[in-house]
Amino acid sequence: MEDFLHLLGETWFGFLKAAGLTVQLTAVSLVIAICIGLIFAFLRISDSKVLSGIAKTYITVIRGTPLILQIMVLYFGIAKLILLTDFWAGALALAIHNGAYIAEIFRGTIQSIDRGQMEAARSLGMPYSLAMRRIILPQAFKRAIPPLGNQFIIGLKDSSLVGLLGFQELYLASQSTAARTFLQFESYAIAGLYYLVLVLFFTFVLNKLEKRMDVEKAGG
Repeated sequence: MEDFLHLLGETWFGFLKAAGLTVQLTAVSLVIAICIGLIFAFLRISDSKVLSGIAKTYITVIRGTPLILQIMVLYFGIAKLILLTDFWAGALALAIHNGAYIAEIFRGTIQSIDRGQMEAARSLGMPYSLAMRRIILPQAFKRAIPPLGNQFIIGLKDSSLVGLLGFQELYLASQSTAARTFLQFESYAIAGLYYLVLVLFFTFVLNKLEKRMDVEKAGG
């Protein structure tokens, strides 16, 4: 316990910096993942068999292969075409991975909206795109908040794998500390503590957001 507390006091700034980079990496990758997920959700529900087939293939491949392999394949594959930093290579790999799961979340919430609402909007002369943007998507986004929140937390923890590319996030910081101090258990325990604090914080924020949405729904 003494070694743990001593190491925690000695390395708090380095781990705090790594935690900030972890949050930054997660945020950027999830913003891109939401865009990817929304696009492929629309392709998935498209009447076109070709577009729907492309979306199905993407989702099946991503969900059927390990994230660690995806990071390595995408990193070394992209490196042959364009030079990316470890941050952007990791962010894109995480975005493509999470995008497949977010696409299914959006597909489910969009299809859960009563089809009569779209039919009513179209009967009033509203174009499909406008009806989708003003009527369907706002409701779908509200319903998607709980599963999206879970996916965000999973994305935060999955960001540890980007350390394999050399990006100095929390996991790599713990490895460096363990190699320098020979306190392996204490180093990884500190990283776990930081991850736990981040997850608890984001869980708190998401719970507040869900409750606010419930209040607005009740008030409406």
